[in-house]
Amino acid sequence: MQSLEEFKKLGLKENLLKVLAELGFTHPTEIQEKSIPLVLEGKNVIGSAATGSGKTLAFGAGIFNVAEANKGVQALVLVPTRELCEQVANSLKLFSRNYDFKIAEVYGGVSLENQVRKIKTCEIVVGTPGRILDHLRRGSLNLDKIKILVLDEADRMVDMGFLPDVEKIIQACSKARQTLMFSATISSDVEYIARKYIGKTINISAESNVDPSKLTQIFYDVPTNVKFSLLFHLLNEEKSDLVMVFCNTRRNADIVAKNLKRFELDAVAIHGGLTQNRRNSIMENFHSSKTKILICTDVAARGLDIKEVSHVYNYDIPPSIQEYIHRIGRTARAGKEGKAVSLVCKNDYLNFQNVRDGSTSEIVQKELPEFETVAPRFSQDKYSDNKRSFRGRDNFRGRSYGGRSYGNRGNSFRRNSDSSRGSRHSEGSRDYKDSNNRDYVNRRRSRSSGGRSFGGRSFGGRRDSRRDNVRSNVRRYRNER
Repeated sequence: MQSLEEFKKLGLKENLLKVLAELGFTHPTEIQEKSIPLVLEGKNVIGSAATGSGKTLAFGAGIFNVAEANKGVQALVLVPTRELCEQVANSLKLFSRNYDFKIAEVYGGVSLENQVRKIKTCEIVVGTPGRILDHLRRGSLNLDKIKILVLDEADRMVDMGFLPDVEKIIQACSKARQTLMFSATISSDVEYIARKYIGKTINISAESNVDPSKLTQIFYDVPTNVKFSLLFHLLNEEKSDLVMVFCNTRRNADIVAKNLKRFELDAVAIHGGLTQNRRNSIMENFHSSKTKILICTDVAARGLDIKEVSHVYNYDIPPSIQEYIHRIGRTARAGKEGKAVSLVCKNDYLNFQNVRDGSTSEIVQKELPEFETVAPRFSQDKYSDNKRSFRGRDNFRGRSYGGRSYGNRGNSFRRNSDSSRGSRHSEGSRDYKDSNNRDYVNRRRSRSSGGRSFGGRSFGGRRDSRRDNVRSNVRRYRNER
């Protein structure tokens, strides 16, 4: 136990110290060192810490310190996603194995009744906001005896639109409670929650567990119609361990994964549209390196602590610096080298400008390498596996593009136009301003209307669908309950 001297100084109980020794822990992380003494004193703490920084042990120590066996639910941990819910619950179960505590995971996509049975006999609940509210409304969860409330990844819960749900849950909790909030970034909404519902808090922050000196951040200014080809080239040429490729939508994640598999790369997509069992299976295979390339959305990957990720690719550029930081924080950990690569095309310019404006580190532009084009197929149905729904050439070896062909002019990533040579369709989304694509769309619309033209009139819906498109864009980052 000599190696755990630093943990002893933090005030941890013998039961927990024994577990840490068995697990091979030797030194506390920065967030653990700063927060555990305050948590054990019963203070309300707001901690700024990234995924993988060790915050689960930090708030877990506080929970184990106040919870009593067989006294009902006394601790609630709110998390934004199902995967993070399982990860946090599993970690707490591991740390609490010398305690007589039962821990229930509560999230959507699985049976409510099974969760009701677990809640009746547990002391600690880890759950997502939507499903926690479901149980509150059913009366199957009572938060009157809550001694400690934890909001993990608070900024992400707000980003996903869960703020109203979180507020209702906080209001249902006992007023005589301790509240802990952990977040990669402390946004104005996080500060609002603290002011309105917590009161006096102690704010702490820990440096990212990503080593900036080990992280290389680069971007390519790439024409839209060869964006997938460049990704395919880099995945083949770069020496890598595990790889994460981020897309902004489920549809793009599915399309990229299907096309990489078509070209015999070991890739799989994960997003909120999959069943929970399927998502669990995918993550198990990725953790064990059975799958090397994970194509994911921000929601599905949020909060997951995945080791051995050497490369992160931004196939779609996120809309904010916060999302960008969360993505690149998957690599360059524990003293290992890591690389974050952004593929910036015309449609990404605005998002990428937001990222660069908010970044405190340099993202270096690289000249396009020599690479051959491949012709991906694009699914017209949202999640269809029907091959007839793909469009594109069957032969994937095409023209060679390289280096200066697209002219990286100066240090600016902006260009006035996007080249469309060498591909029939733009990758990721078609550019309908192109006359050929306009004709293609008109033909599709004509066929879907039985060949008749209605002069632009709308039947069976709103005359203007832009409002629906805006609502759809807002909803796309939200996870299902």
